[in-house]
Amino acid sequence: MFENTIAAISTSLQDGAISIIRLSGDKAIEITQKIFDRNIMNAKSHTIHYGFIIDTDKNPVDEVLISIFRAPKTYTREDIVEINCHGGTFITRKILSMVLSAGADLAKPGEFTQRAFYHGRIDLSQAEAVQDMIEASNNTAASMAIHGIKGSVKKLLQPLIDDLMDIIAQIEVNIDYPEYDDVIEITNNEILPSIRNIKSELQTTLLNSMSAKLLKNGINTVIVGRPNVGKSSLLNAILNENKAIVTNIPGTTRDIVESSIQLDNVTLNLIDTAGIRDTEDVVEQIGVEKSKEALDRADIVLFVLDGSVSYQKEDEEIFNLIKNKCHLIVVNKSDLIQKIKLPQKSFITISTKEEESIKKLEEAILTKLKLNNISNKDITYISNARQIEKLNNAIIALEEAINVISEGYQIDFVDIYLRKAWLYLGEIIGETSTDSLLDELFSKFCLGK
Repeated sequence: MFENTIAAISTSLQDGAISIIRLSGDKAIEITQKIFDRNIMNAKSHTIHYGFIIDTDKNPVDEVLISIFRAPKTYTREDIVEINCHGGTFITRKILSMVLSAGADLAKPGEFTQRAFYHGRIDLSQAEAVQDMIEASNNTAASMAIHGIKGSVKKLLQPLIDDLMDIIAQIEVNIDYPEYDDVIEITNNEILPSIRNIKSELQTTLLNSMSAKLLKNGINTVIVGRPNVGKSSLLNAILNENKAIVTNIPGTTRDIVESSIQLDNVTLNLIDTAGIRDTEDVVEQIGVEKSKEALDRADIVLFVLDGSVSYQKEDEEIFNLIKNKCHLIVVNKSDLIQKIKLPQKSFITISTKEEESIKKLEEAILTKLKLNNISNKDITYISNARQIEKLNNAIIALEEAINVISEGYQIDFVDIYLRKAWLYLGEIIGETSTDSLLDELFSKFCLGK
């Protein structure tokens, strides 16, 4: 399928102990032999060979270890060579340049994994999991990635894809060969329970996947409220550091302040905002607008109130901004005499000066987002944004199929929507993906992977 041999630096390009230049393709061993002082043309697979990289005048360039992996038992199912050299950026680049001069082409981002996909060693969800593993920022993200690399997404979806194809096949037989006596006639009412069952299982997967995505990428937690209610104090208390400036002067925070904290296996991406209020101060106005923009990317909003004063008109105006978003009402300053009376019934009372209050709030965030129900030991959920979109599209297509049945249309029309659902699910694991989609996906990978 691929006629050329590719090469790239597979380790981080910075000074270190070791760097690896990887080659893949039919001529990987032959090209390496041109710049290596030992004979490796007949070397066995999965062996390591000591020697020197040499230039055209046979002068030694670097002392290296050469790893040989022969097809098909390799990452790409092609011959692979890995040159383990000293980790200086100069020498690493020099050896890569020599490899390219000897006949290899510079690999595009993700091209090694792309070849593994095209040669059938991994499906598309596994390929994306490879990049997820590289980008993992916490234990949960890494656990999801390793499950994905092991093929958990395909195992999760393949039975439903097969069930869907069985229904489509039965419909096709009825449409194409209605005159045959041995063909059992299939009606809408007979396939409806199966369609509903597939849709229900996909909806459960989607629900878990949305939570899994939060666990993987971190929870965008936006702290809002009017000035001087303790938003910055809350940020500092959760982080256990003085990240934001705290004073008793309203409007101290003029810009959004961002930071992250790890809670067990969950990352909170905390965003402290400027106090939302009407103001004549031009700089503060900009801060207020940024606060409102931050709400658009919030997974959860912490609406902070000052419990030591009465409920204000500004509080009500802010609540109207966030009431339709996932939110927690946080009544702060519980260590002071409480004067606030809330129109809302659900809220949590804290003091940023008390460690137990902060722990209670952190637990409330996880409970609100229903993240406590996800097991970190056996994560088989979809957490990739592209895959979640395709999953949602498949559910919508099945809903359309159910609606067509309820409206009494012929089974031919049902088949159209079932095929759409089947195509969307196939795109998740790469069975029905277009070349342009695949090129776009793999272009986001790092070089050398």
